[in-house]
Amino acid sequence: MALAFTPLHPLFVAEMSGLDLREPMSRDTIAEIDAAMDRHAVLVIRDQPLTPEQQLAFTRQFGPLDIGFARVGAKRKGSTRTPGYMANMTNLGEDGKVVERDNGRILGNIANQLWHSDSSFQQPAAKYSMLYSVTNPSWGGETEFADMRAAYDSLDDRTKAEVEGLVSEHWALHSRFMLGDTDYTQEAIDAIPPVEWPVVRTHPGSGRKLLFIGVHARRILGMSLPEGRKLLMDLLEHATAPRHVYRHDWRVGDLVIWDNRATLHRGRRFDLSEPRQLRRTTTLDAAEPLEQVA
Repeated sequence: MALAFTPLHPLFVAEMSGLDLREPMSRDTIAEIDAAMDRHAVLVIRDQPLTPEQQLAFTRQFGPLDIGFARVGAKRKGSTRTPGYMANMTNLGEDGKVVERDNGRILGNIANQLWHSDSSFQQPAAKYSMLYSVTNPSWGGETEFADMRAAYDSLDDRTKAEVEGLVSEHWALHSRFMLGDTDYTQEAIDAIPPVEWPVVRTHPGSGRKLLFIGVHARRILGMSLPEGRKLLMDLLEHATAPRHVYRHDWRVGDLVIWDNRATLHRGRRFDLSEPRQLRRTTTLDAAEPLEQVA
């Protein structure tokens, strides 16, 4: 059965059909999906009964796997967490029950409600993220995506000239500290140094310019801290305007793939006393890196 791509938004995002993700793919099929990602940046695939092992196998076909923020969570004081290639995005404990409000998993759920690009705080950063729905709350918990290519395109000429050549510093713990999550050892903080990325980048697949920003970006090099942060805030407000955003309402069995190089995303609020579980796998942008600071 041939793949089909149905647009879900005027600017980006498509629903992909015609594929059973449990089965190995040919090189031609992988190339077709890559090309669709270059066009749409987000693909929605419905009704996929995936085990964790099958999700990992599917993800590996697109490149090396990323641990990302799992390394950071494992370094919190008192944590016994072991980093792995699959992130359990949930408010459930090991006993299957909803954890208390002060649990680190709740902090993670709240941090994910800020606009971000996965692993922009490291080099190489993330390429594709793949989120699979296991359990959904009765309300809320949607995931929103913002098209950073369209965000750049819709900047006025003066702002385009202003941001061209600027470099921002991304730090893994910036967003966590903003939320009061400061319970990290100094060793853990020192082990996660900031990285630098151009504010304006060019996507290797589409050739389109885009804004590479988000909550992990904490300052702009060469600017005072307040001036740089205010510019980053203004760019984020512009980039996440409703016209640039798609909201995904989850159904059990959905798998959504997004390109972290071309989009930002965030989760939406839900009742933290209701179970919610999604599984995320992520690939590194190791094969075809975007322009980065030397």
